[in-house]
Amino acid sequence: MEPMNDFFSMVHDFLLISLPKEQKCSPNTTRSYRKALELFLDYLEMAKGIPFNEITFDDIDRGALSAFLLYLEEERHCSVSTRNHRLHCIRAFFRYAAREDIANVKHFNEVQKVKSARQTKPLVEHMSETAVNAILQQPDTSTLMGKRNAFLMLLLYRTGVRVQELIDIKLCDLIVSSTSSLTVCGKGSKVRAIPLRDDTAKHLKYYLDMFHYDRVPYSREYLFYTIQNGRRKQMTADNVRYLLRKYGNQAREGCLEVPENVHPHLFRHSLAMSLYRNGVDLSLISQWLGHANIETTLIYAHADTEIKRRAIEQAVPADSPLKSHLEATRYTVNDKLLLKQLCGLK
Repeated sequence: MEPMNDFFSMVHDFLLISLPKEQKCSPNTTRSYRKALELFLDYLEMAKGIPFNEITFDDIDRGALSAFLLYLEEERHCSVSTRNHRLHCIRAFFRYAAREDIANVKHFNEVQKVKSARQTKPLVEHMSETAVNAILQQPDTSTLMGKRNAFLMLLLYRTGVRVQELIDIKLCDLIVSSTSSLTVCGKGSKVRAIPLRDDTAKHLKYYLDMFHYDRVPYSREYLFYTIQNGRRKQMTADNVRYLLRKYGNQAREGCLEVPENVHPHLFRHSLAMSLYRNGVDLSLISQWLGHANIETTLIYAHADTEIKRRAIEQAVPADSPLKSHLEATRYTVNDKLLLKQLCGLK
């Protein structure tokens, strides 16, 4: 096998040394950078007809990167946010390459010319408690798998964890006592503890007795698993997404409030909205969800305000003099004054 050229040597050092060992990035973060670079290089091989192992820095310029991003949107049907994230990952690699070797600065400058696409910020998509309950009731709990799936969805909703955080939970991350809790490792390797409600803890004990009856203290076995070739394997995020889509479709037949696309993050948003509407402080919700800063959590306050405004607007007759006031320009979470008020600075 021929030795790697300078380009692939740099990719190797970035993915296997810089990100995990020097920058201490989490496996999930490293995986996202790896995926972005892999997609880009696969595209270059396809679009330019260059053998994969012969790709060099000279094959990558502003035009090639712009064409790749257009390919993501038009051929792979990626969202604008996904497109921008792929661009961010590729830029990070070229920034690293430029720091390591001054000869790569010109390539970094080419990549920097490609700008992120502007994206609108829609209101937070979430479900009503009626819709959530309809989905949670779908599994056939007379079967073993139905019991597992019912608890999985309940834990996903009650804790508001991300799907990767859910499938990464190990038995040693659980404290089952009079004050039960769960410890998860989120984005940026930030660890947080999540308290479990008494009824959730009760379901957890029931689940452990059924699916981990042979457990030992401080076990590093995954809480949720699948059986492959007679062995327990970590459940995948795709497994979870499949289950939620299936039960979402079933629930929608009897409950029109269930959205068409039920996915894991929808449960997270739904919990946050429920907490906010029940008077939980935004700073606590931010800590619960593991947000790096409270500005991220402000989307729930904005969404709740907008929903209330729409309800009022629908209730006011079209010929009412109040109608014109409802159409006035509204604040968004980007407004300095609103941000100060929501953060308690005003």
